[in-house]
Amino acid sequence: MPNIFITGASTGIGRAVAERFLAAGWTVGAYDISPVTWSTEVIAGLIDVRDAHSWDAALADFAGQVGGRIDVVDNNAGIIVDGPLAAASAAEVEKLIATNCLGVTLGARAAHPYLTGGGTLINMSSAAAIYGQPGIAVYSASKFYVSGLTEALNLEWRGDGVRVVDIMPLWAKTNLATVGAATSHRLGVRISPAQVADTVWAAATAEGRWARGRIHYGVSPLDKSLAIARKLVPGRVAAFLTRFLAG
Repeated sequence: MPNIFITGASTGIGRAVAERFLAAGWTVGAYDISPVTWSTEVIAGLIDVRDAHSWDAALADFAGQVGGRIDVVDNNAGIIVDGPLAAASAAEVEKLIATNCLGVTLGARAAHPYLTGGGTLINMSSAAAIYGQPGIAVYSASKFYVSGLTEALNLEWRGDGVRVVDIMPLWAKTNLATVGAATSHRLGVRISPAQVADTVWAAATAEGRWARGRIHYGVSPLDKSLAIARKLVPGRVAAFLTRFLAG
């Protein structure tokens, strides 16, 4: 039976991913900094993604219950800080970077030995990594980091048989979207956690050389279109459109 280890699985997208894979018959590890209590069908545990020892302990705990090998690690946990950077507290900035950047990196590092020989690492990025977003600047930058790390590791770990991809949705209907960022109001919060989970499923189960060569996964037609447009238009045009959407 295939298995998946998910961080940030107590609520939101992480929970939706867990439910999607449970429904397909996978063994699911649902880990979070808060207890996962919504199901008795998952292997639940605690993890602080900002701590390397916590990663090692959580992955060892799950791997010990599924035969030692992990098929998919979903690096899902993340937080957001909104508002002008100049008004943010140092503690808020440090916590976001520690969770979204350091946490994803430590997770990748710790997961590598369990994924070697055919596993997949899925990192949760965002459409906020298409162009830097004012009002959520640190969050946006953290997702650029995630996408850059994904591209680098997908090349670095090819020889180890580890595939690395990321998911880049627009605003989804979770607590993360209950912020004052203008783009969430202009573009709307239209994506459900279940839609993101379906995309994680597609990424995890891709078959064939062409499909498995894909690295970045959009979720909705709009975020896919924005990602394509960003590659085609000059930087000044992208900046103007972003300023309009975030204004």
